[in-house]
Amino acid sequence: MTYFPDYLKTYPNMHSPFPFHLSRNTLEHGFRAHRHDYLEFSYVVEGHGAESINDVKHTMAPGTFTFVLPYQVHEIFTDPGQKLVLFNGMFSMDLLMEPGNDQGLSGLFNDSNGLPAYVQFEGAEQEKMSALIEEIVNEYHGDERYRQTLLKAKLKEILIRFDRHRFQHAGKEEEAATLAKSPSRSSHAVWPIIHYIHRNYQEDLALSDLAARFTMSVSRISEVIKQTTGQTFVHFLHDLRLRYACSLLVSTDMSVTEIALEVGYGSYKTFSRIFRESKGIVPKEYRRVEHGRAVT
Repeated sequence: MTYFPDYLKTYPNMHSPFPFHLSRNTLEHGFRAHRHDYLEFSYVVEGHGAESINDVKHTMAPGTFTFVLPYQVHEIFTDPGQKLVLFNGMFSMDLLMEPGNDQGLSGLFNDSNGLPAYVQFEGAEQEKMSALIEEIVNEYHGDERYRQTLLKAKLKEILIRFDRHRFQHAGKEEEAATLAKSPSRSSHAVWPIIHYIHRNYQEDLALSDLAARFTMSVSRISEVIKQTTGQTFVHFLHDLRLRYACSLLVSTDMSVTEIALEVGYGSYKTFSRIFRESKGIVPKEYRRVEHGRAVT
């Protein structure tokens, strides 16, 4: 029998104006193999176990920080008699993107650079990361002014410190520098493609455009998108547009026609049809239902 890991496509706050969720979890029996289309970090504060990410296994102990990219299959195991207590942050890739041509933290999305998906913080570095986690937890549960701006800043600082640590301790400086200068590796890596789609899904985007930009054939670029996301390019594009549309339906007073154009569809009719095929209801009904939930 062929085994398929769970595909998790939602998380709390996903359709809110600030798609970020932070929780503290206790795992007594690990967590089943799964993948999802959002970013996730975890930080262990108690217990011991292990985690597998795309069949690469590492131990988990207090101070272990893991950063999981979308579509990576991962599974958590607890050691016998142990409980793993960890913080999990789930968030949209959009939170790390910057306007214009600023690449922001896009380098974090490149899983072909040979750097590990986790680090083990110890000593003073562990104390610093634990303090940062505590700060973002307190801010997440607070309601002070500029909360979202500060949350985004703290999230970026946490990820930057993670990336610096793995870069410094993996002995990959020369290799990473070589990869960064290599047009063949960088142009054919899948994450620049995924990142580009995330930044431009509101435009009239076609496979032929991607093929030209990343110097790949249409069939090859279609294949790598399917291998990475488990979806065809068209379904992947629809998912991104509909996710943004759901957020706008819930959090704004924009008309459905305005939303259709905003998320990348040329007409209300096309948007409504695709939305209904995906969600089972038309956009206006979705808005009514979600507003009703918010009231109750």
